[in-house]
Amino acid sequence: MTRADVGGSRESSESLLTQGQGATHASAATAGLEGAALHSRLVQRLRRRYADELALLPPGPPTAQSLRQGLDRLFAQGHDASAALRILRQLVMERLVVLDCEQAAPLEVVTGAVTRLAELALDTACRTAFAQLDERHGAPMTEAGQRAELWVIGMGKLGARELNVSSDIDLIYIYDDDGETTGRDDGRGQITVQEYFTRAVKTIYTLVGDTTEHGFVFRVDLALRPNGNSGPTVCSLDALEEYLLVQGREWERFAWMKSRAVAPRAAIEDGSAQALRGVVLPFVFRRYLDYSVFESLRTLHQQIRDHASKRSAGRPERANDVKLSRGGIREIEFTVQLLQVVRGGQFPELRTRPTLEALQRLSRAGLMPADTADGLARAYVFLRRVEHRIQYLDDQQTHMLPTADADLDWIARTMGCDGTCAFLSELDMHREFVAEEFDRLLGNDGQCKGCQKKPPAPGRTCATESPAQMRPGAGLEGLAALFPPDMRARLAEWTEQARVQALRDAARQRLWRLMERTAQWLAEGRTTEASVLRLLDWIEPLLRRDTYLALLLERPAVHERLLRVLGAARWPARYVMQHPGVIDELASPALLSDRFDPAAFERELEWRRESLASTGEDDEETLLNLLRRGHHAEVFRTLVRDLEGRITVEQVADDLSALADAVLRVTLRWCWPLLRQKHRHAPRLGIVAYGKLGGKELGYGSDLDLVFVFDDDDERAPEIYGALVRKLINWLTVKTGEGDLFEIDTALRPNGSSGLLVTSFESYADYQENRGSNTAWTWEHQAMTRARMVPPRCPAAPGSLPPEGVLAALGRPGVGSEVPPRCPAAPGSLPPNASPAALEAHTDADALVERFNAVRHAVVTAPRDRASLKAEIVGMRDRMRRAHPVRDGLFDVKHSPGGMVDAEFATQYLVLAHSADHPALEPNLGNISLLRRAEEAGLLPPGVGEQAGDAYRELRRAQHRARLDEQPTQLPPEAAATECAAILRLWHTVFE
Repeated sequence: MTRADVGGSRESSESLLTQGQGATHASAATAGLEGAALHSRLVQRLRRRYADELALLPPGPPTAQSLRQGLDRLFAQGHDASAALRILRQLVMERLVVLDCEQAAPLEVVTGAVTRLAELALDTACRTAFAQLDERHGAPMTEAGQRAELWVIGMGKLGARELNVSSDIDLIYIYDDDGETTGRDDGRGQITVQEYFTRAVKTIYTLVGDTTEHGFVFRVDLALRPNGNSGPTVCSLDALEEYLLVQGREWERFAWMKSRAVAPRAAIEDGSAQALRGVVLPFVFRRYLDYSVFESLRTLHQQIRDHASKRSAGRPERANDVKLSRGGIREIEFTVQLLQVVRGGQFPELRTRPTLEALQRLSRAGLMPADTADGLARAYVFLRRVEHRIQYLDDQQTHMLPTADADLDWIARTMGCDGTCAFLSELDMHREFVAEEFDRLLGNDGQCKGCQKKPPAPGRTCATESPAQMRPGAGLEGLAALFPPDMRARLAEWTEQARVQALRDAARQRLWRLMERTAQWLAEGRTTEASVLRLLDWIEPLLRRDTYLALLLERPAVHERLLRVLGAARWPARYVMQHPGVIDELASPALLSDRFDPAAFERELEWRRESLASTGEDDEETLLNLLRRGHHAEVFRTLVRDLEGRITVEQVADDLSALADAVLRVTLRWCWPLLRQKHRHAPRLGIVAYGKLGGKELGYGSDLDLVFVFDDDDERAPEIYGALVRKLINWLTVKTGEGDLFEIDTALRPNGSSGLLVTSFESYADYQENRGSNTAWTWEHQAMTRARMVPPRCPAAPGSLPPEGVLAALGRPGVGSEVPPRCPAAPGSLPPNASPAALEAHTDADALVERFNAVRHAVVTAPRDRASLKAEIVGMRDRMRRAHPVRDGLFDVKHSPGGMVDAEFATQYLVLAHSADHPALEPNLGNISLLRRAEEAGLLPPGVGEQAGDAYRELRRAQHRARLDEQPTQLPPEAAATECAAILRLWHTVFE
C-alpha cells in the first residue's frame, strides 16, 4: 500500500484507457441518443421523486468537490446525514445514467464518481458516529495515551476505485490499538476501545447501509473480515496480523491485494492508516515467485463456475451473466490478479489495484503480450459498460442480460452498436477472447502450459508436455522404480531426507508428479541422466520452498529448459543452485531472441525502486537485494542464450560488460542520496574500467578492475568521495540473502594498494601523463590501452520508452492511477523540464568523460623509445610466465607461449608504439580488431594480424567452454597447435 493508496480519492482530467472506450463505438454513441436515459426505470422514478433536488448536484461529472457541495446543500435544506447521503446517491445515479448513456462518458467517469460517493458517505458516517460516541463515552485512548484510530478498509472494487453503479461495498474495520475511552465528565460511560468502535460500526452501517424511505447509500458486506461472518465486526491491527499469519488463506491474498483505507479522511491525511501497509504487504506478496496460487485460483474459479451452472440450471437466461459466466469480468480480474500475486513480491511495480492499469503494467513488464493486454482492456471496458446498463434499468445488483427485447435494444443503442444482433456478436467476441486467455493462463484449455500451443495432432502431445497424465506417486519406492537402476540409489536416499519427510501433502504431490514427468522424459531421451542428477541436487535444498516445484509443474517448458541448463555444464548448474529464483526467466517467450538492453534494465530497476519508495520499503537491504536479483536474472538470460548457441562468445562478453556498466551506474545513483555529507545534486565521480571490463571482454564471474576519480574543487571533496566509493564498493561486494554482485579490484589506481582509494582527476592525469615525480609505470600504460570510463548513462535503446512514454503507457496519475509521482528518467536522456541542477550534472558527466578520453589519448600517443618499450613489455611477459607455470606437456590457452597473453601484450605494444603515427590503433576496440588494423597499417606482414586475431578468438572460446564446465584451461598441445602457431608468429614479428 502506498501513501497515495491510503489516501482518499484523486481527481483525473482524462481516462486511463480512452482507447478501450473507443472500442465500444464511443464516437457513434452520442448520435441520436438524446433522452435515451428515460428508458431506465430507475431514471423515471428518480425524476418523479426528486425533481426539486436534481439541481442541487452541480452540473458535469461528479467530483469530490461537487459531491461535497451537493451534500452541503442537502444539509442546508434540513436533511440529516442519513437522508442527505441517500438523496445524494439518487442524484448521482440519475446523473451517471445521462452521462453514460447519452454522452458516452468514459468508464472512469462512472466508476470514479461512485467510488468518491462511497468515500464521502463513509467519511461522513465516521465523523457522525465518533461525535455521538465521544459525547456518550469520551474519546477512545490507547494505552500509550493517544487517541485510538479506526480505519475503514475498502476491499474489492471500492479498494481499486472501480465501483459499479449498483455495487455493494466490501468493508473491513480495523483499529490501531487497544485501550479505553476517557468517559464522560461525570466519570461514567467508560468502555473499551473495541466496544467503542463496535458501536461506531453499527452507527456507520445504519447511516450507509440501512434502507429507508430514500433507499440506501450502499449495501455493505463484511464477509471478508477475519474469520468471516463468525468474526467480530471490528478487530485490532495486532489481531489482523496474527490472523493473516496463522489462518490467512490463498483466496484472501487476492482480496487484500485491492485493500485500501477509504475513511475516515482524517486518519488518511495524518498518515496513521499507513500502519496497515506493513501487515498487508507481506501477506499478499511473498518474497519468492509464488506459482502455488495457480491451483488455489483454479479451485476458487471452479467453485464460482459450478455455482453459476447450478444457478442457471433450467434458467438459460441466467447464463448471460457478464460478470460470472465464462469470459466475464471476473475472469479478467482473476487473470490480472494471478499474475500480480505470483510476481508482485519481487516486482513491486506490479502492485496496483485498478484492473486497467495493472494490465498495462503487466504488459510493460513483459508478463503479457501487448495485444493480449489491449484485448483484455477493451473487453473489460465493454463488459463493465454493459454491466452498468443492466443495473441502470432497475437499480438492481445484477449482472445478467435482460430478456426483454426493448431493454436489449436500448443497451445495444447506448453502447453504440447497430442493433441487438451486432451488440450480442461483439459481446460474444469479447467473452470468447477473455475465456481463451484465462483458460490458457490456468492450463484449462487443452493447451500446453509451457508453450501455449495446441497439440500438433489428435492423440499427440506438445514437445514441452508429457504424453501421459501425471498422477501422484504411490510412494517413494514406486517413484524410484520409474528411473534407471543406477539412479534409484540416489532417490532411495530421500527416505532419510528430513526435508522430504517434512513436506506437506500438497508439496509432496507436486514433487512426485514433477519427478514422474522427469522420468518419462528420461525414458523418451528428451533429457539425460546427468541433467536429472543435477536436478535432484537443485531440488533438495529448496524443498521447503515448494513454490519452485509449483513453477516447474505449471510450466513444463521451464522444466525442460532447466534440465538442459543443468546438463550443459557445471558452472551453469552451480549458478542455478545459488540463485534458484532465476529459473523463472526460462518462462519468457522472448528469452532466446532478445539481447541485453541496458537502457531497459536501468529503467526497470528505477521504476522498481520508485515503487518501493512509494510504500516506504526502499531501505538499503531491500535495494541491495533488488540490484542482485536484477543482475542475476540478466546474467542467467545471457547464459541461456550462450548455452543454446544464440550468441557468440564476443556477444556474451559485450552483454556482460554492458550489464556491469549498468549496475555500476545504478549503484552510484542509489548510493549518492544516502550519503549524509553530500554537497551537490549529483556526484562528480568517474569510474574508470580496466582489464576485462575496460576491454568489454567480461566473462561469467569476472571481477572488476576499477579506478575512481573525482572532479570537484570543494575542500571536502576527498573525504566525501572517499565515503562514497567505500559505500559503492560495499554495495557491490557485500553478500546478502540474494548473494553478491562483483569482486572489486582497485590495485590499478595510482600507486597501487598504497595509493588513495579515490583520486582527484588532476592527480590521476599527472600520474598517467608522467608529470611530476610520481608517475605511472609502463605496465600501467599497457593497462591504459584497455581502459575506458564507464559511461555515466546509456542511450535509450531503439523502441524504448522515454519518461513521458512510460507515463503514457501507464495512464497519467489520476483517479484509479497509482503511477509513482515521478517517473524515473530514461538513462541517457533528460526530461524536458529538467532542473538547472540536473542539467549541470548532465554537463559535468559529459565533461569528465571527455577529460578522461583526453588523458588516455595523451598516454597512448605519447612519444616512446620503441626499443625500451619492447624490452619492458617482454620483461613483464617473462615475469608473468614465471608466475603462472604450466604443467609439462600441456598448453595453457592463456599463459603458455602462443597463448592469449602473448597476443594481448603484442597488441598493447603496437598501440603504445604506433598510435601517434597510426590513429586507427588508438580506440579501445579489442585485440582482434586492433590486430587487423595494425596489419592494414602495414605494421604486420599480410595475414599475421588476421590469423592471430582468429587464433585469439578460438582460444577465448576454448577458455570460455572450459570455465563453463569448471575444467582446467590447459589442453593437449595438439588441440590448439594452429592457434599457438599463429600467435607465436605475431609475437616473433613484433618483438624479434
